[in-house]
Amino acid sequence: MKARLERLLAEALAALKASELVPADANPEISVGRTRDANHGDFATNLAMQLAKPAGRPPREIAEALVAALPLDERVRKVAVAGPGFVNFFEAEEALSRTVHDVLERGDGYGRSTLGAGQRVQVEFVSANPTGPLHVGHGRGAALGATVANLLEAVGFDIQREYYVNDAGRQMDILAASVWLRYLQTGEAVGALPFPANGYRGDYVHGIARALRTEHGDAFDRAPESVLEGLPADEEDGGDKERYIDAVVARVRELLGEAAYRTVFDAGLDAILADIRDDLAAFGVRYDEWFSERGIEGDVAGVIERLVASGHVYEHEGMQWFRSTAFGDDKDRVVVRANGQSTYFASDIAYVANKLERGFERVIYVFGADHHGYTARVKAACEALGHDPARLEFLLIQFAILYRGGERVQMSTRSGSFVTIRELRDEVGTDAARFFYVMRKHSQHLDFDLDLAKSQSTDNPVYYVQYAHARICSVERQLGQHGLAFGREAGLAALGRLSEPAERELLTLLATWPELLERAALAREPHQVTGYLRDLANALHSYYNAHKVLVDEAELRDARLCLLFAVRHVLAGGLSLLGVSAPEVM
Repeated sequence: MKARLERLLAEALAALKASELVPADANPEISVGRTRDANHGDFATNLAMQLAKPAGRPPREIAEALVAALPLDERVRKVAVAGPGFVNFFEAEEALSRTVHDVLERGDGYGRSTLGAGQRVQVEFVSANPTGPLHVGHGRGAALGATVANLLEAVGFDIQREYYVNDAGRQMDILAASVWLRYLQTGEAVGALPFPANGYRGDYVHGIARALRTEHGDAFDRAPESVLEGLPADEEDGGDKERYIDAVVARVRELLGEAAYRTVFDAGLDAILADIRDDLAAFGVRYDEWFSERGIEGDVAGVIERLVASGHVYEHEGMQWFRSTAFGDDKDRVVVRANGQSTYFASDIAYVANKLERGFERVIYVFGADHHGYTARVKAACEALGHDPARLEFLLIQFAILYRGGERVQMSTRSGSFVTIRELRDEVGTDAARFFYVMRKHSQHLDFDLDLAKSQSTDNPVYYVQYAHARICSVERQLGQHGLAFGREAGLAALGRLSEPAERELLTLLATWPELLERAALAREPHQVTGYLRDLANALHSYYNAHKVLVDEAELRDARLCLLFAVRHVLAGGLSLLGVSAPEVM
């Protein structure tokens, strides 16, 4: 309906231009929105107030001229000018009833559109280093990224979902060293080797090490003293833990040689990446592309050469620096260290170039809030490479804090004391986790109440919404149990019988779903969908508790069933976009 009214206003504006009441070069954005007060109609526009200045006339005069020029439409009952120049639209009763026809015709796909047709968008999300299992912090990114991608796809965008696998670099080397040290501890070196303060300490590392020994026996054993000889002091001995772990990594590579080191490296990478893939699949998250950092290692030097040639990279103190301050960053960034090794940021630049050269009109990154400083430098690199930085968009997610029994659950990733996505799924289920994760705007902190998420009560929002769907399914089963038949065509013909205020509220909510879906997609705000579904579920429960659906009169019964089945389709469609199931029995 919103789009329909905007088309009518466009025709009216063209008429005003033809009559020279409005200048021909006046091209304001025509926008129609829902009113908050039904007394002011169902929709309103401020178009007249936008036209008043270029036309040099009072906005109410323009509003009255717009109303006079509006084409007639069977779905519009009344149009009125209000206040300083608003134009208010009142829907015909038939327009709301038509919504039920539309929903039943399109089923769970009602509300989907072609708004973004022809536009390719990539959504990159999670992209956690494969150095350990995914924890609940990653879970919020997974739920948000997957849902944003679903919403954009639902309104017509061509979406690619991508996971960037950081399978190269320092953190992966630290993981490989951690695995090998645990491997030694499973053999004769038990207790002979201290474990680095900055190593990966989780139980999963022990598991990878045991599997490595099972497969390769003692092929990678080395004397403990050869590992420790000449290393600097670790943190517990008053040293620098970063310097110590880098020295350990160098020693491991030296003792093993590159071929054996790569075997240990890949054992850690492959085990953890397989675990990540399994966890995300079980969480209802799918990807079109798992993009390897190793795949662009060969591109890094070429990208830096391009930036050198364009004057955006310079040398200082033996290092190469990207001149990111020229593009608004707070400081320049090193891309090649004094030892000739490229930095993580150099790989990021190559990855940005790769993304944009694949032809995406827009690239959306879903990152944790701790990446806030990252956005300026990546946009700077994008611009330096000759691309419009507006093509890059960053959704920075605030932390999710778990509470159990009213107490905060403490977590530390490096020490291995954290709650994994798998543990969260086991405790509250995928449906509750996916719904709770996107209930709030991504820029807001999320307090995740585990006890509430597990409860089967109306206080639990996901249970409340799913129960509304199951309740309608129950009505359909009762229909058969009572030996009654559903006459869809008869019900559609009798929709005018739906005159109760609660019925009109449901009809209005159904009519707003397409608008809300587009708005949520364009704003990247899944919480708008969860809020809508809760409102729709509340309206359904209130209606069901106050009015009998399976009344004796067949015509009214069929009309009410048409309404309920339409509500069921929208609930199912909305839940599906969130990655949440729509159960028929609860």
